[in-house]
Amino acid sequence: MKQSPQEDPVREHSYDGIQEFDKKLPNWWLFTLYATIVFAVAYWIYYFKADLGPTQEEAFDLAMADISARAAEAAAKAGVIDDAALWAMAKDADAVAAGEQVYISTCLACHGANLEGGIGLALNDGDWKYGGDPLQIKRIVVEGLPTAGMPPWGPVLGDEKVNQVVAYILDKQEN
Repeated sequence: MKQSPQEDPVREHSYDGIQEFDKKLPNWWLFTLYATIVFAVAYWIYYFKADLGPTQEEAFDLAMADISARAAEAAAKAGVIDDAALWAMAKDADAVAAGEQVYISTCLACHGANLEGGIGLALNDGDWKYGGDPLQIKRIVVEGLPTAGMPPWGPVLGDEKVNQVVAYILDKQEN
C-alpha cells in the first residue's frame, strides 16, 4: 500500500476563496538571499563608509592611465614617429644615405637630382605648398597628392623607407 506524502499545512487566511500552503522556501534560495544581503552590506561599508575602495572618478582615472600607458607602449613597439624623431633621423648619416638611395630610385625622375623640381614640385626651397613639417612631408609621401600628380608611395616603400626618404629631404633642407 502506498503512503500518501504528508501535505504542508494550509495557511489560516484565504483570499477570494483561495487558500495557500505554508511551504518553506528552498535552502538554495535562502542562501542566495542571505549572501546578497551580506555582499550589499560589505560593498556599502567598503566603498562608502570606510573609503577603502576607489571612487568612481578614481577608478576612471586609473583605467584611463592604464589605457594611455598601453597605447604608449604599443606606439613604442610599433615605432611611431614624430617630428623630433624625423629631424633626428635627418642628422643620422646612415638614415640620410639610405634615404638618398630611396630618393634616387623613386623620386629623382620627378623631383630632380638636387630636389629642384621638374615634373614634381621643388623640394629644396622653403616654400612648401602642402606643408613642410616632417610629419606633413611623410603624410604626402605616404598618401601622395593626386591633384598634383604624385602617387602614394607608402604602400610601395613601407614605413622604414618612407622615414628614410623624409630624413633625406629634411637633411637637404638644413643644408
